[in-house]
Amino acid sequence: MAGEIPDLNATVRTGTGKGAARQARRDGLVPGIVYGGGNDPLPINIPYNVLFKKLKDGRFLSTLYNMKVDGQDDVRVICRNVQRDVVKDLPTHVDFMRLKRTTKINLFIPVVVEGEDDCPGIRKGGLLTMIRPEVELIVTAGDIPESITINVAGLEVGDTVTISDVTLPAGAKPTIDRDFVIANISAPSALASAADEEEAAEEAVEAEEGAAEEATDGGGEGSEE
Repeated sequence: MAGEIPDLNATVRTGTGKGAARQARRDGLVPGIVYGGGNDPLPINIPYNVLFKKLKDGRFLSTLYNMKVDGQDDVRVICRNVQRDVVKDLPTHVDFMRLKRTTKINLFIPVVVEGEDDCPGIRKGGLLTMIRPEVELIVTAGDIPESITINVAGLEVGDTVTISDVTLPAGAKPTIDRDFVIANISAPSALASAADEEEAAEEAVEAEEGAAEEATDGGGEGSEE
């Protein structure tokens, strides 16, 4: 389950509009807004270097933060949008949504693989292919899992792992209402090519045999006449 919720420090942004936002950027800050939770929107600034590092670390849009703002109560938030400069691709504005512990949200949760050492398909040269390295789940804000686990022990080449094979955390469910594939054990390219060639050869033989049978049948009908 989720570990300690990381802090995210911000300051109240004085003034609104484009002028205040431009001034914040000149001061090395990224303007943003915190909304939802039954309270008024709160304009904020976040140090550019702090935000840039978190974006670079990854999973910023799926991480629950404890936002700390001077003069305000701490609040759990999740980022809902990061606007970027169209040329430099650097963050220019960020939107956060306040969350209660019971709030249901959609998040992409990473998949952890176990049992690779006990997978016959991999030992035979098969390749573990992650169709979905992350799975979108509906989770409760106060109980966000760090990951979900799949086990490939005992799987052979051609076998798959689907969402129904996964034990999901309590209260979590997938956003897709079907039994979708998360990973499979695929044949190595050499084996796959050999199999394709063998299949093609079998089809060619079957085609030749079919043509021969048709020719024989045709000849037999002519002799009867």
